[in-house]
Formats: sequence, structure tokens, C-alpha cells
Amino acid sequence: MSMSKLVLAMKRPKSMFGAPGAGFNLVPLQVLVPVLSTLIALGIGLLIIASTGGSVSEAIAAFWDGMAGSDYNIGASLNRAITLGLVGLGFIFANRANLTNVGGEGQIAMGGMFATAVALHGAGNLPFGLAFIVSMAAGATAGALWGALAGYLKAKRGTNEVISTLLLSFIALPLVYWSVESFHLLRKPISDLSSLPESPEIPDTTKLPLLFPDNGSPLHIGLLLAIVAVVVIWLVLKHSTLGLRLRAVGLNETASRRAGLRTSFYIILAMAVSGGLGGLGGAIMILGQQFYLTSDFSSGYGFDGLVVGLLSRGSAVGVVIGALLFGFLRSGSINMEITAHIPSAVVLICQGLIVIIIAGSAILTNRKSNR
Repeated sequence: MSMSKLVLAMKRPKSMFGAPGAGFNLVPLQVLVPVLSTLIALGIGLLIIASTGGSVSEAIAAFWDGMAGSDYNIGASLNRAITLGLVGLGFIFANRANLTNVGGEGQIAMGGMFATAVALHGAGNLPFGLAFIVSMAAGATAGALWGALAGYLKAKRGTNEVISTLLLSFIALPLVYWSVESFHLLRKPISDLSSLPESPEIPDTTKLPLLFPDNGSPLHIGLLLAIVAVVVIWLVLKHSTLGLRLRAVGLNETASRRAGLRTSFYIILAMAVSGGLGGLGGAIMILGQQFYLTSDFSSGYGFDGLVVGLLSRGSAVGVVIGALLFGFLRSGSINMEITAHIPSAVVLICQGLIVIIIAGSAILTNRKSNR
């Protein structure tokens, strides 16, 4: 494909989420806006707590303790950020080809379910190291196939990927429920201790090793995998031929096809990689944190990861910042509800305000740049 044809393929307006795959080219405004929006949102949250008669000082203390009050809490917050970051990375990878993957919840569900199944039925007998690698690979593969299905429907049938990924999530979640409800699948036998629909605990060999086992932190090697994923996605989107071709397909599919690119292949590939990252996040949740499968184990991580991807505006660094922010917010809200008896919905309101403020600032910035 000639360079002139490739340039022609890119002459189309930018995606609604900013320049796809912007990589690490962050201007100061992109760092300043999230920080200011977070401070404003948290300030409004404190006003809500005060207006309802709650103790602001107790809420702040409980919130901070839940986020970073101990080595354990810091590790738990980082573990939550890992899954959010992987889903966010998947979102910006698909968005590079102008695709919007909103099915992170379903891809997490499929990844967690298949990782559990492989860990319980075969991988547990493998040597240490290989056991959890095979289980993670199974989860990532399941998520990739779930994403590729949406990509195939988009490429071959013209089905809107927003609709297909969303509806596939509504299929994946009941599949998880069915698997832990059926004794022929993953449900553990009913005993006097527990009758809840859940799987048996996975073997110890399939659990992810801890990074700091001596200080009681639950932080596991999934953090290292997430860092590798960030670097790889950045390199692919910013410095590879694949990233360039995905961008060409995203900016002008018709011109890319005329220039000789196999647009269907790249659409399916983009959705497969995006889904695979979500499936890997689900596998890591089971293998590194929960250790058994329940019907609601994904717990909204897919939708929070979607927001992380949206707010990053195609930036790998933006995904990291957003994942850390939402991971620590989630930990703080859980402890605040338990300790200070402040509803965690207050933090959800703050998250919504952060999204609104950042989205509004992006609109204003784009209007000014287009004048």
C-alpha cells in the first residue's frame, strides 16, 4: 500500500473520543482536568454527606483508610485497578479502529468463567507457574473469542458493535450464573457450611503469586502483567504498522479497502484484542483475588473500565491514571460504607460528576481548537 493512499485513508474527522491511540502525548490540560474534576467531585460528595447529617471527618478518615490506610488496603486498591486498566486498554485499542467496545462486563465474565473451569479441571495438576499461566490464557482466549464475535458481526453483517457487545454481555452474565448453579458444570456440592451458588476454590498452584507476601499485601503479579500490557499497547498503537493500519481503517474504512487493506480482518482483530484484555482482567480477578467463581463476581468492573477508557481519550497513560483513580475510589467507598455507614452511592455520584466534568471540558476544548 502506497503512503499516499494511506494518508488519503486518514482524511476523516476524528473519533468522538479524541484522536484514537494518542499514546503518551499528553498535554498539561489532559493531566490538569482530571485532577481538578476529581477534587471538585469529591468536594461535592462531602457536601452531600454533610447535608444528610453524616460526619464528614469520619467519612474522610474511613475513605482514606480504605484506599491507603495499610499495606493490605493499598494492595487491594491496586488489584482493583489492574482489571479496570485492562478493560480500559481494550477500549482504546478497539477505538483506534473507530470501534466502541462496551462489552467489557461480558468479556470479564467469560474470562473469569473459563479461567475457573480450566483451573479446576486440568490446570491444577500442572507444575507451579504453568498452572496459572494456562488458566490466564484460557480466560484471555475466551474474552478474545467473545470480542471477535462482535467484530465478525460488524465486519461481515454491518451490526453496530455497541449493540452487539452490549447484548453479548447480557448473554455472558447468565452463562456465568448457569455455570455456578449447575452441579454438572462448576457449582460445588451443597454442604452445611455453604449452600450459595459458587464454584469450589481453585487449586493453590493456579493462584497468582503475591509480590510482597511478607507484609500481608494481597498485591499479586497481575500488576506486572498490566504494566507489560500498557507498554505493549502503547508500542503497537504508537510505533507499529499494525497501529497505523488500524487507524487508517478507523478513519476511513472505504479508502482503506481501496488502498488494499483487509478491513474486515483488522476490525475483527481489534475487537478480539479488546475482548482478550477484558477476559484477561476477569481471569486475574479469579486467580489473584477471589479464588472461586460466583454469579456476580464481575461486580460492575466492566462498566467502570469502560469509563476509564472513555476518559483516557485514547491515551495509554490516561488509562493508567483513570484505573488508579477508580480503583482507589472503589476501595475507599467500600470501607466508608462499612466503617462510617455512609452509602457507597455517594462515591458513585462523585464518579458520575468526574465523567461529566471531564467530558464537558473535552467538548469545550474541541470547540476552541476548531475555531
